[in-house]
Amino acid sequence: MSEIETQPESTTSRALQGVGFVGERWLDFQYNVGGVWFLFVDVMRWITKAMTSRRIRLGRVAIISQIVRLGARAIGIVMLLSMAIGAILALQMEPPLRDFGQTDKIANIIGVAVLRELGPLISAVILTGFAGAAVAAEVGTMVVGEEIEALEAHALNPVRFLVVPRVIATTFSLVCLTVIANIVAIAAGMFISVYVHGVPAVQYWDNTLSQCEPSDLLTGLVKASVFGALIGLISCYNGLRVTGGAAGVGRATTATVVASVVSVIFADLIFTTIFFTLDWT
Repeated sequence: MSEIETQPESTTSRALQGVGFVGERWLDFQYNVGGVWFLFVDVMRWITKAMTSRRIRLGRVAIISQIVRLGARAIGIVMLLSMAIGAILALQMEPPLRDFGQTDKIANIIGVAVLRELGPLISAVILTGFAGAAVAAEVGTMVVGEEIEALEAHALNPVRFLVVPRVIATTFSLVCLTVIANIVAIAAGMFISVYVHGVPAVQYWDNTLSQCEPSDLLTGLVKASVFGALIGLISCYNGLRVTGGAAGVGRATTATVVASVVSVIFADLIFTTIFFTLDWT
């Protein structure tokens, strides 16, 4: 009898623990979003100061070195995966379009899909692995090694000298990587369509130009710039809040990759919804 009476209490206890866990995760989410937002405001404040005051410099050498280190090294893998995506689309689209005698319309589908969605999305996921994890580990190691405190002791703002160059680098790099991904994916789709499906090259190119508009490229580049800023901000934020030594650096790196990918996909959903509402799709 006593066991029957205590069973509802244990079930209620587990339910309360589950609610508490969900509530804790929700509070952590709000805390992290707020932290990234305030870091973004601080970054924009320093960029605005650098643009309006001659006494403040962000350091061109630091920005260029970050672009080369974070963006240039990702060009090869972006080209490889974009080529694979373009070829996959061309191979997958041919059977259903062939049934309607519209094989040449492969160009239309690939052009729109790559420029609007796949180009910036693929580049962002790749840059998350290249730049996001590297920046989080680098900044986190500085925190563990008390290098951030050394900067502050010398009256050097860590956001200005560490975060701003990396955010600018990830934003600029992702826009450039998106352009490269677009070109390579469309070229790969054209190669498969011409040499495998027998679509005339001139017709493929004409269909691509007739279907794709400047707004398609522009919306993709706008997404890429926001994705790049998100990756830079999230990676720097997680790096700056590292605690617990080397284990904390590992946790920050993992959290950066997961949070960046999730944020990029949800940002893509938001932008696509906005563009659809404004009839820009």
